[in-house]
Amino acid sequence: MDASISRRTLLAGAAGALAAPAVLHAAPATELQFYFPVSVGGPITKIIDSYAADFMKENPDIHVSPVYAGSYVDTLTKTITATRSGQGPALSLTLAVDAYTLVDSDLIVPIDSVATSAEEKAWLAGFYPAFLRNGQIGGHTWGVPFQRSTIVMYWNKDAFREVGLDPEHAPATWEEMVAAAQRLTKRNGNDVSRWGIQIPGTGFAYWLYQALAIQAGKELANADGNKVFFDDPACVEALQFWIDLTSKWHVHPSGIVDWATTPRDFLEGRAAMIWHTTGNLSNIRANAKFPFGVAMLPKHKRGGSPTGGGNFHLFKSASPEQRKAAIRLLRWLTSPERAAQWCIDTGYVATRPDAWETATMKNYAAGFPAATVARDQLAVAVPELSTHDNQRVTKVLDDELQAALLGTRPAGTALANAQSAATRILRPYAR
Repeated sequence: MDASISRRTLLAGAAGALAAPAVLHAAPATELQFYFPVSVGGPITKIIDSYAADFMKENPDIHVSPVYAGSYVDTLTKTITATRSGQGPALSLTLAVDAYTLVDSDLIVPIDSVATSAEEKAWLAGFYPAFLRNGQIGGHTWGVPFQRSTIVMYWNKDAFREVGLDPEHAPATWEEMVAAAQRLTKRNGNDVSRWGIQIPGTGFAYWLYQALAIQAGKELANADGNKVFFDDPACVEALQFWIDLTSKWHVHPSGIVDWATTPRDFLEGRAAMIWHTTGNLSNIRANAKFPFGVAMLPKHKRGGSPTGGGNFHLFKSASPEQRKAAIRLLRWLTSPERAAQWCIDTGYVATRPDAWETATMKNYAAGFPAATVARDQLAVAVPELSTHDNQRVTKVLDDELQAALLGTRPAGTALANAQSAATRILRPYAR
């Protein structure tokens, strides 16, 4: 072959190769799975599904897969099991009080170890301190507040008007609540068609009891989560008051009132006042056939409610890329406008002050002032009972509370039993 022809051929081929467009392959999206504690179906799942779809449109490099895992307890169990088997999610929304369990089990990473830029630090510092406190352990922040609540009192304004009570003002103290409940309870002989007050004793009995204990002047545990004060005289006084609503004043159903049926009893007129989560606000607003009010819980020695609800936790099974993607998702989910809309759609408290400054929230609060009650109660709120080995500790407390409410043990004995059992559980963590 002629050398000049060969050279021309090679040069032409090289020029052609340079001129040919490069074939670009998009990097695969970072997969991000998170567990969320609701039963499959219903409005919450639709909201979360729409959030995932909208986030992926704005962030095509991240693929988000929500998994609905049942109750909070179910979600915690499934998350721990999946993580230990190597198949765990990057994120899971579990009760804020599960932080000690997850830290002690070495399953999660501190959020502040991943959210390290100036913008990310400012975002993390922007939540209400009362909601951050359950997730602050050992100098780190382990949880991002999302589905958060306090306990509030709901009251039926028509029922108040019927018995000559001011329908625009809820009882502000224990004494006022008892007096109102006596007038509101409707009896026909031994039959009661409407109770004055209901405080549920299943599901989250320790949470409702904690509110009473706070009002009596005592928190149930120390800040380190390794010591409880269940048998303190103020705590005994709180439980005795709950019992007396039935045994002394006869304004509360006997035995144990069910968590799930309490809102239904209120909506169907079988209870004039109830204590329940603000997370039920949207449900009650949508279904009440009567005007109702929402108030902070009544005071005794002080006012107050425990915070409640769930935080997002970031699991060690997530890769470095997934951890950074998770922070992007969490910042998106908790942005002011989205936090405001979540509050409106569900009744849970918007977890950041800047959410309440949005036009969306200002308009909503102006038309429905009850939405601000749980937020305002944060000024006197304390963290939900949270200890090491928290599920076992709250279980022994719940069992003794229910025994006392059923009348099988006096308040002091029940709480002494709970104190003794909890102290044994916490002994390995006491320092």
